[in-house]
Amino acid sequence: MSQSGSRKVIFAALAGNALIAVTKLGAAAVTGSSAMLSEGIHSVVDTGNQILLLLGLSRSRRAPDPAHPYGYGKEIYFWSFVVAILIFGLGAGISIYEGIKHIQHPEPMVSVRINYLVLAFAFLFEGAAWFFAFREFAQFKGKRSMIQAVRESKDPTTFVVLFEDSAAMAGIIVAFVGIWLSQSTGLHWIDGAASVVIGLILAGTAWLLAVETKDLLIGEAASPATIAGIRNLAAQMTGVEKVNEVLTLHMGPEYILVNMSLDFADHCTAEHIEDEIARLTGAIKKEWPLVKKVFVEAEEKTSP
Repeated sequence: MSQSGSRKVIFAALAGNALIAVTKLGAAAVTGSSAMLSEGIHSVVDTGNQILLLLGLSRSRRAPDPAHPYGYGKEIYFWSFVVAILIFGLGAGISIYEGIKHIQHPEPMVSVRINYLVLAFAFLFEGAAWFFAFREFAQFKGKRSMIQAVRESKDPTTFVVLFEDSAAMAGIIVAFVGIWLSQSTGLHWIDGAASVVIGLILAGTAWLLAVETKDLLIGEAASPATIAGIRNLAAQMTGVEKVNEVLTLHMGPEYILVNMSLDFADHCTAEHIEDEIARLTGAIKKEWPLVKKVFVEAEEKTSP
């Protein structure tokens, strides 16, 4: 997915979450609902997360310099990992704390209808943001399963927003049920229990995001299809007897580094090898535009 598409998804989520956060916190202050307060905190955290993702996208586009010769593409991976930490630490932590406190010291809610009205509007706004994020992600997903597409995606911004919006919609449903049960049964601690459940949903979301972004931050290879295609292309070069290794690394969502080892025939001259390497480099970059750097080492493979 292009960075322009990612920015559109993030801006849509940012606008929705900022509006929803103010509305939820206002409703929580009026009604005294713990579940609504947790939802308000959740939306505040999501708003901050979108700002961090925009910061990551902006910083990742900086040009290479002597200190960072391969550019700053991995900045977006770092800030996506920070988002996962914030969801866990602030969103989940505060929601669970507020829920436990309300369970221990339950208080009746007032003006409950305000909660229902706010949650209904929040669900519509979150649903719109979720649909926008899913539509963008579906273009990359194709016929793959959701799990496979997330695993193979090298741009975390869209699936981070998609996961956040999914958690937000689940949290709204839990808050609605918790408030309704608390009101209808007179068991005011249920509202606090709903807040704890919302916190657990956020904790699970944060864990999934942390796992995915950690792998990208450490360094992931290009897709198996890309590696196989590069290997086949190298094998077709004149004088290449064997393709020893093809090592790839994503330096960012739109930057692939390729290192390969080729065994050339003994009769090949240095000039011929240089020409073939130049031709191979050009062909790889033309076929896979995300490949920005190609390093080829001519060596005989003597060990497995």
